[in-house]
Amino acid sequence: MNLKLGLLTCALLALMACKPEAPATPKVDAPAAAPAEAKADTTAPAAATVSDTPTLKIATLDGQQYDLAAKRGGWVVVNFWATWCAPCIKEMPELDAFDAERKDVEVIGLAYEEIAIDEMRAFLKQRPVMYPIALIDTYDPPADFPTPRGLPMTYIIAPDGRIAKEFMGPVTKADLAAVVDGKTAG
Repeated sequence: MNLKLGLLTCALLALMACKPEAPATPKVDAPAAAPAEAKADTTAPAAATVSDTPTLKIATLDGQQYDLAAKRGGWVVVNFWATWCAPCIKEMPELDAFDAERKDVEVIGLAYEEIAIDEMRAFLKQRPVMYPIALIDTYDPPADFPTPRGLPMTYIIAPDGRIAKEFMGPVTKADLAAVVDGKTAG
């Protein structure tokens, strides 16, 4: 039964990653005294639950402890992904190349799926990356990041520890560079 539920969850996340986010529509018939409520209803769930300066302490597959707070002073790309997610797999080389090319940026991959460590290691032998990978408990994801609405889900953390940009769907080196180099509005 858990396998069926897991497969259904995976399929739903895969479908969500392919859908564009629906534009928010304000409440037209809301009472005049409730503009804050109308605004709260139109805010994406991720924006409401993400900490302004998220924390993340997690063990990586290589046995190291990853502490996002210890990375302050540099840019960090936090990428939620899964082995079954085709767009995630497609963006892995982009993330790896960006991480290798930029000394001012570090990437961490958070595998958001139920998978055995040995299976993940076997997957990464076929699709190696140099950045650290950690397995996320899908029933207890990191508290300062919302449950992904779809995969891949990427957050760019600025040197001051604040989220500079959030991407839903695959990213490229150019997308990441535009944010890090200040060529887009965060």
